[in-house]
Amino acid sequence: MYEWFISLRYLRAKHRQGFISLISLISVAGITVGVIALIVVLSVYAGFTDGLRDQILGINSHIIVQRVEGQISDYQLTRAQILDTKGVTAATPYLYAQTLLSSASGGSGVVMRGIDPETAHDVISLGKQMISGSLQDLQPDKKIPVPGIILGKQLATNLRVGLGSKVRLISPSGPLTPMGIIPKIKTCRVVGIFESGMYEYDSSLAYMSIPAVQEFLEIGDVVHGIEVTVAKKDLNRADRVAAAIKERLGAGTIARDWMAMNKNLFAAFKLEKIGMFICVALIILVAALNIISALIMVVMEKAKDIAILKSMGATSASIMRIFFLQGLVIAFTGTIVGVLGGLGVCELLSRYQFIELPSNVYPMTTLPIKVLPLDVTIIAAASIIISLSATLYPSWKASKVKPAEVLS
Repeated sequence: MYEWFISLRYLRAKHRQGFISLISLISVAGITVGVIALIVVLSVYAGFTDGLRDQILGINSHIIVQRVEGQISDYQLTRAQILDTKGVTAATPYLYAQTLLSSASGGSGVVMRGIDPETAHDVISLGKQMISGSLQDLQPDKKIPVPGIILGKQLATNLRVGLGSKVRLISPSGPLTPMGIIPKIKTCRVVGIFESGMYEYDSSLAYMSIPAVQEFLEIGDVVHGIEVTVAKKDLNRADRVAAAIKERLGAGTIARDWMAMNKNLFAAFKLEKIGMFICVALIILVAALNIISALIMVVMEKAKDIAILKSMGATSASIMRIFFLQGLVIAFTGTIVGVLGGLGVCELLSRYQFIELPSNVYPMTTLPIKVLPLDVTIIAAASIIISLSATLYPSWKASKVKPAEVLS
C-alpha cells in the first residue's frame, strides 16, 4: 500500500526538510519520556500503597471484633465462634491501654497492647519483626516474678534500654487518697525488641502478656477485643468476612475490617495517584502538540507533492491516511520505547534499591516499586490515543489541499 511508503519517506526527511525530521524525533522522545515517567510514578504509588498496607497489617490484624459495652468476658468462647466462621484463618484476644513508660534515662507515653503469645503469632507479624528476644519470652515465668515487655526499636533507643533492662509502667488511674490520685507503678523487664519499619509504631508501641496487663489495669479476666485474620487471597473481601462474624455473634458486636479502619488513608493514596497520572500525562500532551507542529510543517512543505498525488488520482482519504500513518509511527514508536524504558527503570529500582528513604518520615526504608499490568496497559493506550488524536487535524488539512491552486 503506497500510503505506507510515502509516509515513511516523509518521516526520513533530508536536506531542506531535515528540521521536520528533527521535530518528529523530538515528538517521539517526548512521548517516550512521558510514558517512562508515568510508569515509574504509578509503580512507586502502587509500591507505596502495598508496602503501607503490608506494614499496617504486619502490626494490626485484618479484622477487629469488639463488644458495644467495651469488654469481652467470655473471650475464649467468642474466639472459638469466630474461628468457625468461613474465611477466618486465625484469631487472638488483645488488650489495649495508654500509659507511661520510664527508665533511668527518661520516659515516654506508650500504647500498651496485651497479647496471647500462643495465638498472636498466627495473627500479627510481630514474631517476624523481632530483632532480639521472642514472643514466647512474654510467657509468665515463676522463677522471674517481674513480667516481660517487648518494645519498639525506636522506643527502646529513646529510653536507652536493651534486653534485660528494667522499665517502669506508670498508670495515672491509681487509687484515690486524701493526697489525691496516686499513680500505679509496675516494674517490667525488657525481653524483646521489634522493628516494624514504621516510625509511629516503633516509637510508641509495647507488648505484654494479657494476664500481666489485666493485673496492671485491675480489670479482671476480660479483653478489649479479638483480632482476626483472613486468607491472603481474601484480603480485599475482609469486609464480607467481618459481616459474617457480626451476624454469627449477634447484636452488640462490632466487626471492623482493615479497609474500613484505614479508609481515609487509602482514599488519599487513590486520589493522589489520579492527580499524578493527570499531571504527568501533560508531558505526553506536549509531545502530541509537537506531532501537530511536525505534521503541519510537512503538509506545508509537501503541498506540491500532495497536489501531484491528487492529480494522479489519489483520493482525499488516501492523503489523510498518509499523514495519519506518520502520526501512528511516531505514537507507537514513542509508546513502545517508553514502555520498555519504564519497565527497565522499574526493574533497576526494584533490584538494586539505591534510593533510600528516611524511616522517620516514610513507612519503608527504600523506594518501593510494584508494576501493575493494568496501569501499564492504561498508560500505553492513553499515550497512543492522545498521539493519534493529534494527527487528525493535520491529516484533514492535507486532504483539503486543492491541486489547481497549488500547481497554478
